[in-house]
This record gives sequence, structure tokens and C-alpha cells, in this order.
Amino acid sequence: MMKALRAVFAATTALCAATAANATDLEVTHWWTSGGEAAAVAEFAKAFDATGNKWVDGAIAGSGGTARPIMISRITGGDPMGATQFNHGRQAEELVEAGLMRDLTDIAEEGNWKEVIHPSSLLDSCTLDGRIYCVPVNIHSQQWLWLNNKVFEDNGLAVPTNWDEYAAAAPKLEAAGIVPLAMGQQPWQTTLAFQVLLTALAGPEAYTKIFGEKDAELAASDELAKVFQAAATARDMSKDSNVQGWNDATTMVITGKAAGQIMGDWAQGEFQVANQVAGEDYTCLPGLGVNEVIMTGGDAFYFPKVDDPAITEAQGELAKVMLSPETQVAFNLKKGSLPVRGDVDLAAANDCMKKGLDILAKGNVIQSPDQLMSADSLTQVNDLFVEFFNNPSMTAEDAQATFASIVGNAD
Repeated sequence: MMKALRAVFAATTALCAATAANATDLEVTHWWTSGGEAAAVAEFAKAFDATGNKWVDGAIAGSGGTARPIMISRITGGDPMGATQFNHGRQAEELVEAGLMRDLTDIAEEGNWKEVIHPSSLLDSCTLDGRIYCVPVNIHSQQWLWLNNKVFEDNGLAVPTNWDEYAAAAPKLEAAGIVPLAMGQQPWQTTLAFQVLLTALAGPEAYTKIFGEKDAELAASDELAKVFQAAATARDMSKDSNVQGWNDATTMVITGKAAGQIMGDWAQGEFQVANQVAGEDYTCLPGLGVNEVIMTGGDAFYFPKVDDPAITEAQGELAKVMLSPETQVAFNLKKGSLPVRGDVDLAAANDCMKKGLDILAKGNVIQSPDQLMSADSLTQVNDLFVEFFNNPSMTAEDAQATFASIVGNAD
């Protein structure tokens, strides 16, 4: 009996030693640092660690605008991480063209990614010259307005169902000492608000013509003038919002200091961490309650080329794990985003996620700016709206003229 136990113990010890020997530390860089984001990324780490490897977290605070230059510098400087987040689109295009990113086509074919990833534009954004270079992990849409129901009810106001009702409630909210619109100071937040207003008020086709077809004439038109007037209204509604991070602005809404926020569906992760219930404590209006669409942008992971075969193998394991049905559900439920797989069970989805899934099922989708316009051109757009939202003397007409010029010269 003792001999048998010793044999079992020896075999177990040998197996554990072998597993430890094969385990690989893989540094993964990303910019998910808020409470909801941290809870979501932990699901990726847990699933990857279950393969016997080790997720080494390389979170970089400050959002993508801060993190991306650091990530790119490391990759081009010969100090690549094992995997890194970008938004799927054109952000990593030059790195791929320079031969610095790993080709994932074989893994994609083995996993039937073309069959399970929906919509197909997500994988198209990872594809260059017919080869696949990234793993799309979620669908994140900018097109949402988040409202604190209690703030409106306590002030004798109906919870708005669209942008016009929301804007009309602003004076009474301000009189009660409540910031109508929470807005952080990170540059991309003001551009996001404008893009959401454009899509909602001018329509998805106008958005696509301007950002995708670079239609400068439309950008300068009377039709777009109403969007810039709405942006001026949003600027006035947010004038007393003095926080920096997007999640700080979300917290203003959750705590009742602000009535609402124009923000992507990642804001929902913050509501969940605060134990808020969708449809009861807060309301989500896709497309500002005017044009209900889902933007098929989101996050993707790229894998820099490395010489270490152990890291290369671990990269492949992570790529597979991120797209497994179980991980897709666990991650996206906490992130507030939609899964990229069309074959997963989302019975646990809340009110807001169900709205998003319904819109997606109807095919009411648009591509993200990163999928339509170069990073350089988008930086110019960002700079414009940072100035516009921070300089009340800049008129809507002047902002529109500058915007039309940027669009006309965009690539």
C-alpha cells in the first residue's frame, strides 16, 4: 500500500514539475485600469492561467491615448511584450506592415474565426493582404447616453427617452445644482461626444460618408450645422464637469452629481461594480434615443514577433483562450461590451446588453472611426474638439469650418 502511495506521489510530483517547467510568463499590456475594466481583464487572466501559463499584467493607466505610444515605442525599440491591446482598426497598421506583428492566420483557420466572429468587419479590421494579425475580443460601441433615473425623478422630471428631452431638462437640473452632462477632460472624450451626436442627429449614413468617404462637402453643409449646434449645447451642459477620466465622469452620474453621460458601453462596467441595476437605477439610450445603431469598434490583441519559442507558444494559447465561448461570455458580461462570437449563450445579459444585442441582430451597425480614418487624421479631429469644448468663444460655425477642412484632407 505504501509503495503504491509513494508511486502516486512521485508521479504527481513529476507531473507538477513538468507543468511548472512548461509554464511561460506572458506580459500583456493594456489600458484597462478602472474598476469595471479590471474586473473584466481578470477574466482573461484567469482563463489564460488555467492553461498552465502565467498572465503578467502590464496595465498602463491613462487610456489608449497615453498607452499606445508607450506600447509602440517598446515594439519598435526591440523590447516587445508578449501581447498588447489596440482598438481593432488601423492603429497597428504600420507595425504590421513593418513585419513586427505575428501572423495569426493558422490559428484563425484552426478556430474557424471567419465562421464564428460576427459581424465579419471585426475580423476584416485584423486582416492585411489576406493575413490575420489580431484577435478581436469585443464589440464596443460609443453610441450610448447613460442616465441616473433617480436624479430626474427627484427633480420632478421624466427620465428622458431621447437627446431633445435630455437637453430640455438641463436648465432645471442646473438650478438644482446638478451637472446635466458629465464630461472628462481626456481628449478622446470630446471627440466621442461629437461623433455620437453626429450619428444620432444627422444619421448613420452621414457619419459613414464623412469619416469613411471623407465627404468634406457634407461636413460643411447646413445638415451638419445642427450637429455642431448640439455640440455647443453639450459644451454648455458639461461646463461644470471638472473631472479628468471617463470613469470619474461615470461616477458623477452614479452618485447623482451629474444627470447623464455620453459614453461607450464600457461605462456599464462601472455601474455594475457599483451594484446598479440596468433599467431600474440607470437608463441606457443607444444612439441617444434617436438613431439606434451599434458601432462595431472595440478591442483587439496583437502579438509582437519574438525569438523565444516558449513565448510564441504561449501567445497562441492566449489567442485561442480569448475567443473561447466561455471566456467571451465571462469577459464581456463584466466589460459591458458585446461578444464577437455569434454562438455564445448570453442568458445572463442585462437590460442594456439586450438592447445592444437586439440592434446588432437587426444589422444596424456602423464602423468605428479607427476603422475608417487614419490615426493622424483622427488626432487632428481630437485636437479640434478639445479646443472647442474648452474654449466657449469658439463658435459652432468656426468649428464646423475647421472640421470640414480636416475631413477634406484626411486619409
